[in-house]
Amino acid sequence: MTTPTPEERAGEAFAESAAEAVQTAVMATRLVMAIADAARRHQQRKQKGKEDDLPSAEEAVDKVGEAVQRLLPYDVSTALMGEADWPQLAQQLLALRRAGVDLDQVLPRIGEIAVDVRDQVAAKAEGAATDQWVRAVRETLPAGPVREAILTSPAWPEMAATMARLEERGVNVREVLAAAHNEVLTVDQAVAKALGAATEPAMSRDAQLSYGPLTIGLDIPRDLDLNDRERALHKQLAIHPSENVRYVRMVREALPGREREADLLVASRQWPLIAARMDRMERDRKPVADHLARLAKDTSWQEGPSTQLGARLVQAASDALRRPAGDAPGESRVTVNTAAARSSSPSMGPTKAAKGAAPTTPGVAAHREAGLTPKSGKTR
Repeated sequence: MTTPTPEERAGEAFAESAAEAVQTAVMATRLVMAIADAARRHQQRKQKGKEDDLPSAEEAVDKVGEAVQRLLPYDVSTALMGEADWPQLAQQLLALRRAGVDLDQVLPRIGEIAVDVRDQVAAKAEGAATDQWVRAVRETLPAGPVREAILTSPAWPEMAATMARLEERGVNVREVLAAAHNEVLTVDQAVAKALGAATEPAMSRDAQLSYGPLTIGLDIPRDLDLNDRERALHKQLAIHPSENVRYVRMVREALPGREREADLLVASRQWPLIAARMDRMERDRKPVADHLARLAKDTSWQEGPSTQLGARLVQAASDALRRPAGDAPGESRVTVNTAAARSSSPSMGPTKAAKGAAPTTPGVAAHREAGLTPKSGKTR
């Protein structure tokens, strides 16, 4: 019997940690499904005095199996359907569908929860060095086929090591990942088309370059067009013109005596994304003005070539708005290029409808967000 090589031992360890991560993701999926089924039963008892009978296990497996395979990540769906109690889970899902739940909307969101759990477990098992690159991939690439392919690949440890070596040689790995995303997606689409599967539209260049720390937690359309500022604000990001005027005023009030710098920030190409961040914070009842005040307290954005001042202001404003309340100035300043790309496995509409706006185009991303609870409306 030969002794396994270090590479073979590393491969076995990776396979074991990957399997553990998938099983944990399945546990999370089952939990969410159980909660959803409990909500169905409660509502039926409340409204009708009794629960609807479950469909037969055979019928349920036949009718929801395809949806589970199509709408959940491949590794999670395969593991879930291999469980001994899969027929009972299928009964719950079919009962939800018959109760009026759209599985095409719910299952992708459950899938995103499962992906988050799986990646967290995998990152912990793979160590701090690999965790850095798991985080980089998740922040740089959209939750979709390309990111899934990278993070579930048996070659992932080798890819992470290559990224580390590139960074050591001065390469901006996030820029490489962002630039490669659409090209790799083209490969994925070509293979999917050859196999008769549906394909996703490619992302716009603006969407590619905007995703990352600048857009974490925001709903960004795949066809984001920052060349048309009015359309980007009003129709794509659902920012009403009057709201935009108010956000501009808040920036100027946060930078008293620095009208030129405030104007540079507002005139920047990425301003619609800063406005969207402010809008999101208001809906979350966060003190936007207090966060913006950090721009005057921490003026490190002044350092550097004057030709890049606008770009530094964008990064500083994004960091000031995202940094938790109570952090001292400078603790969490952005130090990496935010070139990235994002979409979501489920296609979702904008967080809120623009007042008087035409319907937005489909395929809006929900960056690193998942859940069954609909987003709440804006509160003032």
